Amino acid sequence: MTPAAMVPRVNKRGTVRAIISVDFGATSMAAGLVTPDGTVLDLVEEATSAHAGAGVERLLDAVGLLRNRAKARGFRVEGVGVGLPGIVDVDKGMMTGDGGNLVPEFARVPIADRIREATGLPVFVDNDVNAMALAEHRYGAGRDARSLVVLALGTGPGGGVILEGTLVRGRDGYGGEFGHVPVVLDGPSCRCGGHGCMAHYVSGALIAQRARLAVRAHPGSKLVALAGGDPEAITSRLVFEASAAGDGLAAGLVDEACEALAAGLGVILNSLNPDVIVITGGMAAAFLELEAELLRRTARYAFPRVLAGATIRITPSSKRDSVRGGAALFLYESERRRRGGRRQAAATRRKRD
Repeated sequence: MTPAAMVPRVNKRGTVRAIISVDFGATSMAAGLVTPDGTVLDLVEEATSAHAGAGVERLLDAVGLLRNRAKARGFRVEGVGVGLPGIVDVDKGMMTGDGGNLVPEFARVPIADRIREATGLPVFVDNDVNAMALAEHRYGAGRDARSLVVLALGTGPGGGVILEGTLVRGRDGYGGEFGHVPVVLDGPSCRCGGHGCMAHYVSGALIAQRARLAVRAHPGSKLVALAGGDPEAITSRLVFEASAAGDGLAAGLVDEACEALAAGLGVILNSLNPDVIVITGGMAAAFLELEAELLRRTARYAFPRVLAGATIRITPSSKRDSVRGGAALFLYESERRRRGGRRQAAATRRKRD
């Protein structure tokens, strides 16, 4: 029997409408057929790290596969939305290559044009967390909020901001790059060129990397035992697990992560005064266990009234959740450009009059 969440809605003509939605990350890709109301009808997932250098082709293959599946099931595909982990020029439909993106093979590749040529469909591409923020605003924890910030903690942290229903991209697409807010003024250098960035302390990849280096001087750490005796097998998940088990080295890394995240949340709260902050991504589950401590620390950085008025939700997400980002992006951009077209037409009429 088909689960209720998988029952597609149909239009008046009995046709199921779907959007091909792709969430392409540094370690994995999820692509799906998603209805305008956020129902995921089909989902394909695969590791991307195993196909280094072939990401563009893997993405195109996934889009083609889903288009064929939609055709076989009689779905009407309206378009394609893609989220990529880096700075994206939305008008050109490509990743710029700036800002230390996590999939450099996509830099300056006109991915929107490539998909459009292959499918004949309208295509929109944006930063993956911008797409995620649009999905949270349309379907999820930030539904109908006037102001929403999404902070995605994974391989590297990213952010998305929506104010009064408008996605804040900034002039060059850097809007929401909270991972590169400095939280330790004399901290270590970052790949972005800055120092003491929040990313250094809360990124899953960097927490694991710092732990692997640290255990060289502490071979008796529980981390080494949890990793089966191989320091190179240490992951960020094991760091949080060892900390909970009382390991001092791991506890120090987790303490730094909590303090850095609290400081970053203080920056977000004091500068944007948002209604809702959603913390999500692969690292969210680890911080969910520390939610009370995290909020206690955040109170040291944020205005009391601002913190009291905000809803902060830590929501671990699955690929079925994140894949809806591309669909939300497609709908947002379609609506935005229609409005722009109407405004342009109205301005033209006024000039004629």
